Amino acid sequence: MFNNPIAPRGADPWLIFHENAYYYCMSSRGGVSVARIEDINKLSEAQPVKVWQPPEGTMYSHELWAPELHYLDGNWYIYVAADDGRNENHRMYVLKGTSQNPLDPFDFVGKISDDTDKWAIDGTVMRHDGKLYFIWSGWEGDINAAQHLYIAQMSSPCKISSKRVKISSPELDWELLGGENLPKINEGAAAVEHNGVMHIVYSASGSWCDDYCLGLLTLKKGSEPLSPDSWVKAAQPVLSKSEGMFGPGHCSFTVSPDGSQTYVIYHANLVSGTGWRGRSVWAKPVNWDENNYPVIL
Repeated sequence: MFNNPIAPRGADPWLIFHENAYYYCMSSRGGVSVARIEDINKLSEAQPVKVWQPPEGTMYSHELWAPELHYLDGNWYIYVAADDGRNENHRMYVLKGTSQNPLDPFDFVGKISDDTDKWAIDGTVMRHDGKLYFIWSGWEGDINAAQHLYIAQMSSPCKISSKRVKISSPELDWELLGGENLPKINEGAAAVEHNGVMHIVYSASGSWCDDYCLGLLTLKKGSEPLSPDSWVKAAQPVLSKSEGMFGPGHCSFTVSPDGSQTYVIYHANLVSGTGWRGRSVWAKPVNWDENNYPVIL
C-alpha cells in the first residue's frame, strides 16, 4: 500500500486527515509550516506553507521541535516545543489558527504548562469521555537524566487545569538503549482509540540510535486517565528495527479517506547508524486484535 519511505527526509511526522485532505505539520526554516496533500504516497511532493515564525529574542525563538496540528472545538491549534537556544529551556507553546484553513497564519497564544513549569517537549492532545488531556515528555526536575511521560487535564485547548501526573518512565530493557551515560527516553506520545479502548503509542530509547522504537500504554476501561495505575505498559514494543528499517519512532495516526483503515506515520532510517541525519518518513497500516490493541503491519 505504501512505497516506503514515503518522503526521503523528515522527522517527527504529524499527519492528520480533515475534510477530504491530509495536512502535514512540520518545523521548517525556523518556523512552523503546514502542507496539504490528497495522497499519503505523495508526501514528498507536499508544498509547505509557513504559518508561524517566532520573533527573535524570546524564550520560544529557537529549536522548534515536533509541531502537532489539531482541530479542537471548531478551531485549529498547533502545539510546538521551543526554547531560546538552550535546550534546558525547552517548553511547550500553543498557536491558534486564524481561519478554518490550516494553511492560513496562526497566532501565538502562549506557553502551555502545569504549575511545575519543568522542561517539556512533544506535547499532544487526547480527547477521552468528552474531556481534553495534554500529554508530554518532561523532566522530573531540572537535570537531563530521563524523560518521562506526563498527563494533565485541560480546561481549554490552550490551558492545563490540573497537576501533572507521571504515567510512564523508561524502565524496561528496550526503553533504556542508546548509550550508558546518556539520558533515558520516553517521548513522542500519540493517542489512538479503537472501539472505546484508548492507547498512547510513544517512543523509547535514544532517538539517535537504531534501537529507537514505539511502545504502548493502554488505559484500563472505565479508569481515570489521571491515575498512573490506570495505564498498562506493553511488555514489548509495537514497532522496532527490522531489516532495512532502523530507529522507527515518533509517530502520528491518521485514517484512510473513507475512515475504514488506520495508518501510522513515523520516521525511520534506511541505513544503520545514520541517527538523526538519516531520518525519512514511513507509513504502515494498523490492524486491531481481538482486544482492540494496535497491530502495525
